[in-house]
Amino acid sequence: MKFIILMQRSKQISFLCLILFGLLTSGSLALDVNGWKTRTIYQIITDRFWRPNGDTQSGCDLRKYCGGTFDGITQQLQYVKDLGFDAIWISPVMENLGEDYHGYCNLNWENVNPRFGGEAALKKMVNTAHQMGILVMADVVANHAAPVDTDYSKIYPLNQEYHYHKKCDINDWNNQWEVENCRLCNLPDLDQHNPWVRQYLKDWVKYHIDAYKFDGIRIDTVPHVEKPFWTEYTRSAGVFSIGEILNGNDAYVGDYQNYMDSTLNYGMHFTLKDVFGWNQSMRRISDRWASVNRSFRDPDALGLFVDNHDNPRFLSYQKDWRLFKSATAFSLTARGIPIFYYGGEQGYNGGADPENREPLWRSLNRNHELFKFVQTINKARAAQNVPSSSFSEKYVTDQLYAYTRGRFFVGLTNQLSGTVAQDVPNTGFSNGQVVCNIFKPQDCVTIRNGNLQLYLVDGEVKIYIPKESSFFQSSLQSPFTQITA
Repeated sequence: MKFIILMQRSKQISFLCLILFGLLTSGSLALDVNGWKTRTIYQIITDRFWRPNGDTQSGCDLRKYCGGTFDGITQQLQYVKDLGFDAIWISPVMENLGEDYHGYCNLNWENVNPRFGGEAALKKMVNTAHQMGILVMADVVANHAAPVDTDYSKIYPLNQEYHYHKKCDINDWNNQWEVENCRLCNLPDLDQHNPWVRQYLKDWVKYHIDAYKFDGIRIDTVPHVEKPFWTEYTRSAGVFSIGEILNGNDAYVGDYQNYMDSTLNYGMHFTLKDVFGWNQSMRRISDRWASVNRSFRDPDALGLFVDNHDNPRFLSYQKDWRLFKSATAFSLTARGIPIFYYGGEQGYNGGADPENREPLWRSLNRNHELFKFVQTINKARAAQNVPSSSFSEKYVTDQLYAYTRGRFFVGLTNQLSGTVAQDVPNTGFSNGQVVCNIFKPQDCVTIRNGNLQLYLVDGEVKIYIPKESSFFQSSLQSPFTQITA
């Protein structure tokens, strides 16, 4: 039953139909915010992940569709699982205008994108992911529609001029009224104060979550809509919500967490770029945490990331893999929900959009050094139950940042030559405890008086866990395996 038909019935009947639909179909694995804190998310651009016919040789114009589909994702979910992730974030799923492969320009809000394979393929992909224990997060848009200028008749069903704010451009980004009421990149700006539009968007998100069994939503362009709407929208969704506010001002971004479960931690993203990309003091990480703690009601729910589709990849401006590894290790193990952008595990280094949206089918090498690095961290993270362990900063200098998550110690540096040495106190390990490096299992240290004697040579990453950890007994990590860190 199409959503627009449900909209035309009474609210009571529509609601009952949706509930019945949910009862009669297989359920999602939907977790609340605390459940999502235990997950690691792999971000996918649907069009760029995998072609279902297995074609890896044909060209790809990065500004147009390249052939990735829902079936392609289904075929390669084992790749995601092998890398150690248990949730995926996919592109918006509705039909878009022309060659808008990215999904952020909804043209027909009632039709799953046929270029991605349509409704049946989407349901199959979500169901397969659930069978493998992988959550599926849908990217959703409620701020704007496809770039049709003022020819709203092309959009369905939001096809009337009064469905949108009057056309204007954002000229002053410090003027919140302009940010919320004018156009971003000339995209028609939906008027959520119009009662029909407001209700449609809320019913739309509820229907699509119920119909396709999404476990969470990533919300696009959050600051471009007035805040109270997001409370209503996320309640209608009924699943975990994380919002995009592309801004490094924690005080500005933090208030949005009062209207949804989480936001992307853009402030820390910019700090990681400064510290590991541009060799600024590692004390900036500590300063950023202090700002985050002041500004957000639940810092542990924030999305922690190095790369995404909206920003040049780290390796486009900092070519040294050692620094990318340090930033990545932090994003996978520090405070928050880890989000990893596809292709980083293969060393992708594209610059600004669309160069950062390369096709992954060029390389799904499970033996790649960076694949092994990420896989090793994810495996150790799970073995030591890191998500349930509190984050504790242990030692900070201009060149060293050390912290623990329970019995999981991380030492990072941005110095690529020489040795950074430090006896790190108050590690939380017992005296006499032997801890070993997950990347080089024969590199073991005995805790003395609570101190861990740390040496980081030539920019390496070290993560120490107890020698008796099940991690070291796994078939994927023999005692003789070494991962370059």
